[in-house]
Amino acid sequence: MSISKFNSEGCCSPVGSVKHRPNRQVRPFDPTAYGALSVIDKEELALRAFRPIVYICSPFAGDIETNVKAARAYSRFAVETGYIPIAPHLLFPQFLNDADPQERQLGLFFGNALMSKCSEVWVFGKRISPGMEAEIERAKWKNYRLRYFTENLEEV
Repeated sequence: MSISKFNSEGCCSPVGSVKHRPNRQVRPFDPTAYGALSVIDKEELALRAFRPIVYICSPFAGDIETNVKAARAYSRFAVETGYIPIAPHLLFPQFLNDADPQERQLGLFFGNALMSKCSEVWVFGKRISPGMEAEIERAKWKNYRLRYFTENLEEV
């Protein structure tokens, strides 16, 4: 947002602050409004710059296609509400085999490492899978803030 230093109405200029210059349009300077609007603009910019990171906890195993689609929607919801989502179950299955127990455990370990970087853990859905249960237990053990949401993105 660009803030003008000048008053559009021409009514708030300090007396004697505008010098008469022939053949030149005079735009009164309004330092009070400019100062206030500049502070507001800087505060809004700072708020836009900071986005907390949230851990997305939702089912993966079972109906993988449906669960991935839902996790994408949950991540999108986080972005639209001003957060940065971390959804390990969207990332790690790209190169780890969830059917291999060792690789699954490695993925859960990686997820726990990422969870430690998040300000909150968001749990989606009414069904808690075994993987989600492990993530929730870890979050409780570490005293991370947990927030629960329905599949329709409503907080409960």
